[in-house]
Amino acid sequence: MLIEVIGVSLDDVIQANAGEADRIELCQSIVEEGLTPSYGLIKSALHISTIPIHVMVRPHNKSFIYSEHDVKQMVEDINMIRQLGADGVVFGALTTEGEIDEVVLEKLLEAAGSLDVTFYRAFDLVEDQQQALDTLLQYGKITTLLTSGGGRSALDYTNTLANLIERTKDTHLTIMPGGGLRVEDAGAFQEKTQANALHFGSGVRIDSDYEEAVSASQIKRVRTEIAGIV
Repeated sequence: MLIEVIGVSLDDVIQANAGEADRIELCQSIVEEGLTPSYGLIKSALHISTIPIHVMVRPHNKSFIYSEHDVKQMVEDINMIRQLGADGVVFGALTTEGEIDEVVLEKLLEAAGSLDVTFYRAFDLVEDQQQALDTLLQYGKITTLLTSGGGRSALDYTNTLANLIERTKDTHLTIMPGGGLRVEDAGAFQEKTQANALHFGSGVRIDSDYEEAVSASQIKRVRTEIAGIV
């Protein structure tokens, strides 16, 4: 089981390491569902972390529809992230019709090079999930799909997530449920979905509050809650 934790500060990175998370999704402005973090934060986080860091590449919170100028900025950010030595990048792109934007996606994948790639929760806004999944499965560079199943909270979409996980068995793509996951629900959620990766934001923070820091003990509690569940 891979446990990924959102980090927005160096303190979060330290706590995620102490809590023995498997990976950090590094971003800024968590209340806006994540934006590209600063150069300084990325560089410093990579310096102190002993676990992999995947960096968010999202230039604004308006939508997942990107202009030519947005894409140019994203490519530059990915180049910088790669040069700093991050382990992966996280992004998503859609067309105005609610489909995966393959033109943008291919430009970003080219910039990513050998970095691991997570397709972000833009997937939750697509018009046709099956079609979108088929599209993503064509790209071997994309190793993870972060999704709530289609809404704000993954807890409300366990059946959808279980189906997505079943569809991607024996493929290069790992479905990583995320969005509204809480420590106390982790065991029951895992029993229903049989996920191989889980993504936590406020659920592993002090008082489950986005404005508070990541809690190492909360991350360790997740391990306890899902122990023995296959």
